Amino acid sequence: MSDDYLRKPFSLAPAPAVDDQQAAPTNYTSATSTFSSAPVSPYLNYDSRFLQQAQPEFIFPEGANKQRGRFELAFSQIGTSVMIGGGIGGLAGIYNGFKVTRALNQSGKLRRTQLINHIMKQGSGTANTLGTLAVLYSACGVLLQFVRGEDDNLNTVIAGSATGLLYKSTAGLRKCALGGAIGLGISSVYCLYLLAQENSTNTSPKFL
Repeated sequence: MSDDYLRKPFSLAPAPAVDDQQAAPTNYTSATSTFSSAPVSPYLNYDSRFLQQAQPEFIFPEGANKQRGRFELAFSQIGTSVMIGGGIGGLAGIYNGFKVTRALNQSGKLRRTQLINHIMKQGSGTANTLGTLAVLYSACGVLLQFVRGEDDNLNTVIAGSATGLLYKSTAGLRKCALGGAIGLGISSVYCLYLLAQENSTNTSPKFL
């Protein structure tokens, strides 16, 4: 084997016929000619289309669900609720801070300090409220999924109602019932939205 042959890059094309061999001519087709439109790596000399797949394939354990459950979604829901609550409370604090300082004719450092106090107070309060609601809802949803062994609209409605009841449980029976009714209404509207979306796209809904 000569050194010139070793220096040549690997190719899928057939080797040229040797003159001293009396063999019948054979028609070879280069592997790259079939996929001439695909880019060919100059280093490995292969068609990159061989590695492409029609759709992504994921490996799931046997019997596992192909979407995240309520426990996996609980962390993102709680964090998102806290951040949204902080943002909404901060904006409300800015509005109320400007309103109060303008009414008291405050200016300079005193006005700036009052604005910061309003932003921090209302931002933390709203973030705490939404975060608590998210924790209660996620805990009820995870518990229902564990007990019933499935995740459906019924879990969402029960978890929403239980969240309202628990959040207002220390404010009296009337406010407790009102909180449960509000939770039931919000969760029912959300489930109706999921059902409408499922019917329009013919896909399985993703419960929160």
